[in-house]
Amino acid sequence: MDEKKFAFIMCTNNKQYCREALHYIEKLTVPDGYIVEMCVIEDAACMTEGYQRAMMSSQAKYKIYLHQDVMIIEENFLQHLLDIFADKEVGMIGMIGSPEMPENSIMWYGERIGCIYSSSAYHMELYTAGEVMEPYQQVEAVDGLLIATQYDVPWREDLFRKWDFYDISQAFEFRKRGYQIVVPAMKKPWCIHDCGASDFQNYFEERKKFQKEYRGR
Repeated sequence: MDEKKFAFIMCTNNKQYCREALHYIEKLTVPDGYIVEMCVIEDAACMTEGYQRAMMSSQAKYKIYLHQDVMIIEENFLQHLLDIFADKEVGMIGMIGSPEMPENSIMWYGERIGCIYSSSAYHMELYTAGEVMEPYQQVEAVDGLLIATQYDVPWREDLFRKWDFYDISQAFEFRKRGYQIVVPAMKKPWCIHDCGASDFQNYFEERKKFQKEYRGR
């Protein structure tokens, strides 16, 4: 692995969103001695397949998986990641997370911590899920809008073949290997998420898979 490289990984089906997300990435301050690469997947069969393919193609130690509608606005984002990943027990960082996942495995039914700017066609607002203890707080899972890692763990493309539960399952896979999942304390959000209406077409079928695999139900 190249310990001086960051890879930004994105599955996209919208060129305008992709261009804007990349525009913000290009404006980030890159720590001295480090380089950044972009891995854009335009033909992913599902999120796990796209992310796994990109992960295997990159030698970067630090990988940032993000949705195409996420814009990173914290200029020193990369240095913040390095500061947190200095703790080798931390394997994954997210912007929003669940200290304890609800028994039904639906993240928003339980407590969440972290913050983002949430944007839509009509307005943008600060969304604070819950306060994070300094400098970061351990959680069981994070929201897939942005996931940063310093270790490569296979994505469960054998199980999740749609666009849901890829993020929570990946957090559980990291925890199975003894790594910590954390959400950083942020004085203000590091990202804008231009989120629209959620599509739950396959969500509950994927939840059944998750419950069976990780909850034994």
